[in-house]
Amino acid sequence: MHQKPNLPSKTCPVCHRPFTWRKKWAKDWEAVRYCSERCRRNRGTPL
Repeated sequence: MHQKPNLPSKTCPVCHRPFTWRKKWAKDWEAVRYCSERCRRNRGTPL
């Protein structure tokens, strides 16, 4: 099985779970704050 290299990660402020870098976020990784669309929509109410 292929091991992923050490990718940068962040913690989601809504669900407090860690999430790692994805290729689709390559251009704006600094601006990514939420792990998913669900967390982005529920940013006012913690899960």
